[in-house]
Amino acid sequence: MISTLHRSLPALALAVLVGVPADSAAQVPDSVPVPAKAPAPAAEARRPLTAEQIAVARRDSVLDALWPVKGPEPLPGAILPEKRIIAYYGNPLSKRMGVLGEYPTDTMLAMLDAEVRAWEEADPSTPVQPALHLIAVVAQASPGRDGKYRLRMADTLIERVASWAAMRNALVFLDVQVGLSTLQEELPRLASFLVRPNFHLGIDPEFSMKNGGIPGQRIGTFDAEDINYATKFLGDLVTNHKLPPKILVVHRFTKRGVTNYERITLSSEVQIVMHMDGFGTPVLKRSTFRQFIKAEPVQFVGWKQFYKPKNDNPRTTIAEILRLNPKVLYIQYQ
Repeated sequence: MISTLHRSLPALALAVLVGVPADSAAQVPDSVPVPAKAPAPAAEARRPLTAEQIAVARRDSVLDALWPVKGPEPLPGAILPEKRIIAYYGNPLSKRMGVLGEYPTDTMLAMLDAEVRAWEEADPSTPVQPALHLIAVVAQASPGRDGKYRLRMADTLIERVASWAAMRNALVFLDVQVGLSTLQEELPRLASFLVRPNFHLGIDPEFSMKNGGIPGQRIGTFDAEDINYATKFLGDLVTNHKLPPKILVVHRFTKRGVTNYERITLSSEVQIVMHMDGFGTPVLKRSTFRQFIKAEPVQFVGWKQFYKPKNDNPRTTIAEILRLNPKVLYIQYQ
């Protein structure tokens, strides 16, 4: 199951070359998407459980014992687990890579507002923190001049998204798809942004082609060693600049996407979110969540929601996500 993101890479490269602003051709939706409400729990309780559902429940009860993960106490100012993050993902230069670039800015922010309200109403016990999640280093289908199969976004684009975030007191996540590059090559360039208190980091194993290949033609991988490098990089920024803890989002939807998870090092300076990045029906997505997120615990967990019916049909409801254990504290909309 490969995400649809790589299908838009040539279009994004063209948009960067010709400087086409995303807002100029964006289409306004008929209505702001808001997750549908789940059936009443009482109605669900009347349905007898199948043998498969009973088996799943038994497996879940075993995995429940792994959570919550015990780690070092976070520094003051930590966002998790006190808040739930609702993030809009994508790139303003492409309407096909996610909601962040699919609609005019005002429409996109209004949609984000609607999602924040929906989550606040569904779970008043957990404050909601909005976020914009920008793909700042984009994997490419062609090698480029340096043969790295990735395209770095201009600082001006990052500043544009930062200005949108400021309108909503939102966090900014910079997402990195390294291609044939490495985190060691890409993260230092982003340090001037990551030292800002509201900036955080996402890394995408799907497009880390350390074992060779072209992004989008096969699924990549990160090892615990790569994640530990990113954690130390962020931790050093926190220590040296006296910042509140950073959040590191690691996308995952396959077994090989993250290797040696048990060797991932936790710290007080960085909070790690293992983000279930797959698409499909609610049953399929819960299976992905169980296999690759819940069964291999790191620290905190996330969940991907797609607006396009071809990816999530039907979309998992907020009520269904709230019933998951461990508690989902980062939800990304694409």
